[in-house]
Amino acid sequence: MSTQAGQSKPELHGRGPECARLADLIATARSGTGQAMVLRGEAGVGKTALLDCATAAATDFRTVQVSGVQSDMELAYAGLQQMCAPLMGYLDTLAAPQREALSVAFGYGAGPTPDRFLVGLAVLSLLAAAADDQPLLCVIDDAQWLDQVSVQTLAFVARRLLAEKVAMVFAIRDGFSELLPGLPELVITGLSDADARELLESVMLGGIDPLVRDRIVAETRGLPLALVDVPRTATATELAGGFWIAGKRSSTAALEAGFVQRITALPTATQRLLLIAASEPVGDAALFLRAAARLDIPIDALAPAEAAGIIEFGHRMRFHHPLMRSAAYRAAELGDRRTVHRALAEATDPHADPDRRAWHAALAATGPDDAVAAELEASAGRAQSRGGIAAAAAFLERAAVLTRDPELRGSRAISAAQAKRDAAAPEAAYELLSLAEAGPLSDLQRAQVARMRAQMDFVRSRAKSTGAPLVGAAATQLLDAARGLEGLDDDLARETYLESLTAAMYAGRLGEPGLLTEVAAAGLAAVSGLVQLERPVDLLLRGMATRVVDGPGAGSDDLRAALELWNAHAQQHAGQWLYWPFPIAQESAAHELWDDEVLERIATDTVRRAREAGALAALPPALGYRAGVHFYRGEFDSATRLIEESKTITASMGYAPVRYHTLMLAAWRGALTEAEDIIAAAATDGAARGEGRLLGLSGFSTAVLYNGLGRYDEALAEARRCCEYEDLGFYGWCLYELIEAAVHAGDRETAAAALPKFEERAGASGTDWGLGAVAAAQALLADNDAAEGAFVEAIERLERADIALHLSRARLSYGEWLRRANRRTDARKQLSAAHQLFTEMGAHGFAERARRELTVTGEKVRKQPVGSGDALTAQEGQIARLARDGLTNQEIGAQLFISTHTVEWHLRKVFVKLSITSRKQLRTLSWTG
Repeated sequence: MSTQAGQSKPELHGRGPECARLADLIATARSGTGQAMVLRGEAGVGKTALLDCATAAATDFRTVQVSGVQSDMELAYAGLQQMCAPLMGYLDTLAAPQREALSVAFGYGAGPTPDRFLVGLAVLSLLAAAADDQPLLCVIDDAQWLDQVSVQTLAFVARRLLAEKVAMVFAIRDGFSELLPGLPELVITGLSDADARELLESVMLGGIDPLVRDRIVAETRGLPLALVDVPRTATATELAGGFWIAGKRSSTAALEAGFVQRITALPTATQRLLLIAASEPVGDAALFLRAAARLDIPIDALAPAEAAGIIEFGHRMRFHHPLMRSAAYRAAELGDRRTVHRALAEATDPHADPDRRAWHAALAATGPDDAVAAELEASAGRAQSRGGIAAAAAFLERAAVLTRDPELRGSRAISAAQAKRDAAAPEAAYELLSLAEAGPLSDLQRAQVARMRAQMDFVRSRAKSTGAPLVGAAATQLLDAARGLEGLDDDLARETYLESLTAAMYAGRLGEPGLLTEVAAAGLAAVSGLVQLERPVDLLLRGMATRVVDGPGAGSDDLRAALELWNAHAQQHAGQWLYWPFPIAQESAAHELWDDEVLERIATDTVRRAREAGALAALPPALGYRAGVHFYRGEFDSATRLIEESKTITASMGYAPVRYHTLMLAAWRGALTEAEDIIAAAATDGAARGEGRLLGLSGFSTAVLYNGLGRYDEALAEARRCCEYEDLGFYGWCLYELIEAAVHAGDRETAAAALPKFEERAGASGTDWGLGAVAAAQALLADNDAAEGAFVEAIERLERADIALHLSRARLSYGEWLRRANRRTDARKQLSAAHQLFTEMGAHGFAERARRELTVTGEKVRKQPVGSGDALTAQEGQIARLARDGLTNQEIGAQLFISTHTVEWHLRKVFVKLSITSRKQLRTLSWTG
């Protein structure tokens, strides 16, 4: 529904502060700063009235509205489409990929399934374009009843409002805290006693006894809806004599029960018309009229309901409160509901709206109906193609229930379970798997069910859900599932072996002893029969499994081929190129190779392809991968910027952020208390869910932190703990921390024992990175004649590899060795270089360690303050770089999932901070941030 706001401001009792907050929000949006707010409160507390208050304050705004409807029906993007329908005249102003994505999502065009966050960017651009002509207010009532993909998209848009004359106000009922997290909130509670008394007296035209009034106020807890409904739900005797019925009159159930009483008191024909309106969630008046005609009910019969303040009839049917809609539906008998849904199905155009027709037909079915089930399955396919996985899941679930043939029912139940899993509804997925298992399944189907259960248990274990298995147990389930798939679907079996291997890597030291080796051996056996490996997943499986079974250096050729082939396949399968074990399997493989070129190429390409494809769900792990490359090169600010972008995206999807690189950055930055807190929290989290890899990384990070601070005994203890288990990907680095800490702590025996292990791993790479790290470690233990040559070799190799992280450490160690040899001039050269590198990257602990050594040589070095000192914020720096590279504002917005207005807003601040006036000048400047 769209209106030009111009109605008078509603009279609200006791809502002055809330209305003032909403007026401020509207004023801020009017000035050009986008705003969003969520009104939270129980049913009947007055959220809808406050939405009207916001609308009344926006007299110069264009207002678009949508209201969620509690229904089992979940048509993909249905709510979003209703809200955007009045704005589709601006569709042609969008960039082509956004325009196409929105057209497919809304069913206006055909094409590949759009990424739902590319759709979100398109909606953001659409709102911004409309706001160029007139400020825009988006009112979303009962957001908890919107279809899942619509509410996720609207939340994505709301989080990115910045430089647009757009305000979004959501109303959401208590009990849905998982929806719309992170947005500004206004909690709506019941009225104060004084305001409640005033409201009640205003609706009691004949007056009310003060004692009765006070009792009603107390029992309704100040809920406005319950108060204004008193004249309709209480008899004159109750009000006059004080026999107000006690007990939860203000609860949602009680309010709805009151509405049911009002509805059942209406004529039968009126009730039937209300049932038609309640059963059709979009509120399409034309469809309502057609269905009424099919049931031979005159439209005039709706008049008593309109007079009773229950519904208003316009171009859309609108109940005066969502509880009235649900009351109209609940008041009807099951047979009447089915009759109405049948009429709605017959009145719905099968060509223009086949999905809604199928759903009404499903609700009209009295038992299994294969024809309707087939229609639902077709609808699921259409919903899936529009990116509405939640809608597809709902259609498939109902199709399974209505399928008469047991075998077909099992197949549909499996498909529905997979869709429910992908729609983040695991409990429903588990129930559907149970439904599938209750009937006859083929051996392959049973193996697929076992795999799906194992996958969901693994995801639950990493999310630390209540009752979830530990990560190691999920790895064992995946191993069993992989074995069950052998001989039935060998490709799927090998994918599942890689999943199991990945899960076992996450379990690490907290998994069952020998678990990783057992999985690797089984995976090797599964690929042994293949003459030629063509899929990257198979090469990665064989490479990682060989590395586990045969030791350091083994499987390197397969790992390198897998990573290269992954990129090649990515170009052909843009929507499927980030396989779910990513990034741990690929990233660990690259680390085992110690190959900076491979790491750089893959990291760059994965981020680029994620951005180009608009695959926002795949972007966070890709950004983390790329952040790792910046981290190894000592570009901490760039790494931090990518990690923050990743966190923002994962928050918009409701996922937990990936924290591995966050730990390493905290350790290297050297802020003791902050780093210890971050690392301790990660270790506690890892222990709770059985994720031993996170525990190992916590020990490694702590060792780095303490080595940087010169607390070598503590660093040695942490490195020992880290090295108790070989976590692929970073175990070699932990050996280096162990060697350095042991040398400084005077425990050369421990360092000497660790050195061959490190040589075996990093040395097998044959790369400058790996061999340079080996030379640096050897130099720490070498005698005076050999040490200097090893240090020089390490520095030369690490300079070629452009690995500033290890280069700076090698220079520091060389400088410390030279200082101990009393070669002060040479020492100052190396220590100064190390100090500069550490300072530039923001490694304040190591920088201070280098400064102390320089002071001993007689060099005066001012202590650097801890802090990045960036002139630009992370996002400003990112936008400035893209503008410098020649991207237009629209292209920058598409890459960063923000609007063009936001890009312009940031660039204006960049110009001011850098004292420039044009984009061309960006090419002549360098900056931090």
